[in-house]
Parts: sequence; structure tokens; C-alpha cells
Amino acid sequence: MRALLVTSVGVTCAAALTLPLAAPASSAPALSSASARPPSLTTEPRTDTSGTTDTSGTTAPDGAEPRAAKSAAEPAGSTQSLPLAPLAVPSNRVAGAPTVHGLPQRDARPFSLVGVVWDDAEAELHGTVQVRTRATGTTRWSDWQDVETHNADHAADLGSAEREGRTVRGATAPLWVGDSDGVEVRVRPESPAAPESPATPESPGSQDRAATPVPLPEGMRLELVDPGEDPAPEPARGAPANRAAVPAVFADTPPTAALPEVLTAEIAAASAVNAEVAELGATVIPALTQAETVESVNLAPGAKPYIGPRPKIVTRKGWGADEKLRERNFGYTKSVKAAFVHHSATGNNYTCKQAPSVLRSIYRYHVKSSGWRDFGYNFAVDKCGNIYEGRAGGVTKAVLGAHTLGFNTNTMGIAVLGSYGSTNPPAAAVTAVSKLTAWKLGLFGANPKGKVTLVSGGSNKYRKGVKVKMNVISGHRDGFATECPGARLYKKLGTARTSSAKLQGR
Repeated sequence: MRALLVTSVGVTCAAALTLPLAAPASSAPALSSASARPPSLTTEPRTDTSGTTDTSGTTAPDGAEPRAAKSAAEPAGSTQSLPLAPLAVPSNRVAGAPTVHGLPQRDARPFSLVGVVWDDAEAELHGTVQVRTRATGTTRWSDWQDVETHNADHAADLGSAEREGRTVRGATAPLWVGDSDGVEVRVRPESPAAPESPATPESPGSQDRAATPVPLPEGMRLELVDPGEDPAPEPARGAPANRAAVPAVFADTPPTAALPEVLTAEIAAASAVNAEVAELGATVIPALTQAETVESVNLAPGAKPYIGPRPKIVTRKGWGADEKLRERNFGYTKSVKAAFVHHSATGNNYTCKQAPSVLRSIYRYHVKSSGWRDFGYNFAVDKCGNIYEGRAGGVTKAVLGAHTLGFNTNTMGIAVLGSYGSTNPPAAAVTAVSKLTAWKLGLFGANPKGKVTLVSGGSNKYRKGVKVKMNVISGHRDGFATECPGARLYKKLGTARTSSAKLQGR
């Protein structure tokens, strides 16, 4: 198993503060009985949108395969992209039954996340996708797991530069499966109900007439994503001249009170000029108290802002984002008027120490597999309530994301890692959403309990140009006909709104 991330604080204008490294915990899904290994096959290399080839496609030997060593110049992580084809037809197959596509059991290089992509981003996958995986170095196969088909609802807006200027693909939601080196997948198209008609001697009736299966999208491929190793903790740096040294290690709580006064002042000064702590080399942006947060925004004398305390945020550097993957430039909008809450639909079989690996996998899936310019969501939250910087461009800025098709402009997207259709979200995750929105929405004067009018960029729920009145904190399903963020998480948004407004002092 991989070494797991523990975040640290390292501000170049002050000094680095480092937390101890922790050991990993197993996250393998439920396992079925052992089975013999299938024969090895050769993967095909993927060529990404920049024209470089992912060299992860190599023949996997029989037996347990150790993780391949990577050179210092090689980007962390890899993607194996395998074409799906019709599976062998069973002898007892019913006439007219849909043809199942997929891959039989096979070896692969180690991976931890799976998904299915196809050529046309506008095409929808009407059917079910299921996978089984084998835990690395074992003969144990998981039970069949459902992959959310996730049709086009998490994406850049139609007509946007990100959508039109890149080779964007259709994609299922990614599923976290833990450290694996074997896979089997099946994609079964929907069989719509046969047309109703009265029974006659010449026409027996609809129950005897085979329905035509809905065609599957062209160019389906299975993506196997290896997030790579967690970044090593940074060594403590010496203090700059004429500045007091900062202790090398500090407790994770309380986040701000324990910081030296000189560091707190430096962070506040950086916020005042809109310079991100992340850009100064930090792996964690530490929390600020309410008073420090208000002071950092440099308000006019006598102004009474409604801004929640800034929460601690793990930066992209902190979770190990490979900045060479994403598009270099950033996209911005004028404001942040609303927040859309999502679930990542990656399943709940992860530990919070593995959350950085989950994020790196989603990031690679969004960019390499789906063709997006960067990680789609502006922020992410894990089941323990840790908050992570998502799309690059600055945590205080109005960064244009690719999270809610039709409503990415002047909004932000927050993904709670996990699947919450039938599972209740942890209280810590809901609290983190409240803290994050109280601060970020407060920077732009938005009331978490209020309403806002947004203009649709076009979705399956609202046509382009329609003005829609929504809650300032909304669920993904409010802007798009989807199950996201899951029924159980959606029910908690009222609590998040109330708590967020209270943190703002409303």
C-alpha cells in the first residue's frame, strides 16, 4: 500500500511547519471467494489531449505485480485505457436481449479508481455499468459494484472555451476501488418497454415483441487510474533573516491560536493583497479566527461584514496535485453568488487518510480521461470534514469550475467525497460545508440562507438563457435533472444553510 499524506504548513515568507507521517489503512471493497488469476493481457497506451502518451500500458505478468518504480521526472500516477467490446454470448441468451459490452477478468498494472468514458460528450449512456476488482497481490475478487452513469451533468457549460476547445469525452462517475491489479467490467444497455398494442392473431401483443435495446455510446473505454504515491512531507526550512524561527511541529488543533503571531500577521497581509498562501508554497492554508478573517479582507472603516471564519484548507500541493496535468491558464467569473453541493459518487470505501489519493485519482480522471482543463470542483470535503482546494486559480477568487452543467458561471462547486444516495453523510462533512460556504460566500456578500437568480447556460432541466431563482446553497439536482448530491446529503442542505449563516453572524 502507498504511504499516505499528512499535510504540513510551509510558507516561504516564514517557515515550514510539518506534521508526522501516518501509516495507511486498507480500503479494499467487500471481497468474494478466491479465484484463479486470468491470463495476462496487454493494455493500450492512452494519448492525452496534449499529445503525450501515457506509458502505463504494459503487459501485466501472472502473479502479484509490484508497483513500477517511477523516475523523479515522471509524473505521479498513471492511466490505463482499455477498449470495451461485446462479451461472449451465453448459449441460453434470450433472443432480442441486449448485447453486453465489457472486459472479461484480466490482470492490470496497479490502480485504485475506475470509470468508463466514450467519444461523444453529448451522448448519454443508457444502461448499467458494473465492475469487479482484485486486491493487489491476492486472488480475492470483490463483489460486483455499480458505477454511476453520471451522464453529462458534471461538466463545463455548453459553448464554453473548456467545452469547445478540448477533446471532451462522455464519462461515468469515477469509482474508488482501492489498491487493485485485476479487473472485470460489464456494460448492459437498457431495454425499453415494448410498444403497447392490442393483441390480434396477426400481432400477438406487446409482451411477445422484443424491444430494441438503446444503443451504447461509441468508443467506450475502461479507465484504470493509479493516483501515484503521496507527496513526501516537506523538511522544515530555516527562518529568513531578521525573522523569528517558527517551531517545526505543532498540534493540528486548535488551527490558528497555536500559530506564532508573526505567521498569522503574514497570512493576514497576504490575504489583504489577494495573494494566496498556496502560491507561497504552503500545503495547508491555516484557519483564521472571525476577527482575523474580517481584518484580512481590508474593509472600509465602520463596515460590518457577514463573513465566516476562514477554515483550514489543504492546498493542491498538500494533496499532491501534479500541476503539469492541467491547463496552464485559469478561468474566472465576476463573482460567487451561489454554491452547488455534490457528492463525488466514488463510493464510501475510503479512509480519510486516503482522501488525497482519491482526489489525485479524480483529478487525473477529469483531465486525462474526460478531457477537462483541470479538476472539476472548486473544493472537496472528505468524510472527516477536511476541506481541500480543488480547481486551481486561488481559493479566495471566483474560479470558473466544471461542476454543474449550465450553472458554472458565478458559482462554486463543492464535492463531498463519497456516495450519499442511501448513506447518511457524516456530520463532520456537513459541518465542513457550512464552514466553507460561510467564509467563501461571505467574501462575495452572499447570504447562505438567501435566494439568488442565476441565468442558465443550458441543461436538461433549464434551457439556455432562462433565469432561475435558487437557494444560495443548492444541490446539484437543483440545476440539473440528476440524483446528485444523493438524497441523504440533499436533505442536509437546510442544516448547512442555517449553520453557515450563523457562522457569518446572521
